[in-house]
Amino acid sequence: MIWALMCVALMGIWLARVGEMWSTLAQRTREEELLRNGHAIHVAIRGYVAADASGAYPREFDDLLADPRTSFARRFLRARYRDPMAEGNADWQVVRGPAGELYGVYSNAPGTPLKQDGFPDEYASFSLQKHYSEWKFVHYPSGSMMRR
Repeated sequence: MIWALMCVALMGIWLARVGEMWSTLAQRTREEELLRNGHAIHVAIRGYVAADASGAYPREFDDLLADPRTSFARRFLRARYRDPMAEGNADWQVVRGPAGELYGVYSNAPGTPLKQDGFPDEYASFSLQKHYSEWKFVHYPSGSMMRR
């Protein structure tokens, strides 16, 4: 009888550990997707700005899916990438310029990122951040005082 109780206790401890490892793996996977999707949006905004001599920024996400400045189909994003850290129908939080331009996005998901270093130079500021909301995928105008 004692052996059975010990086996049940050990099984419970083992299952708790497996659950914790699975949760950590799932969070790492969502973080990788966050970095991939955020980078794609950042690159799309940069491409949108560079594609026109005026250097205009997009007003909305839809402008990245189909550039309204042209009469032909020009896309900077293949799809409207979602925020993988957001729960339910929550979407990206938006960083806007002074005139409402779309400068970038960030996740408003709660929690501390597992990834704390090893970011590309472009995202070096993500190192040692305490919240996902501090991972901002932004393309500021050249010479802007907003740039960090």
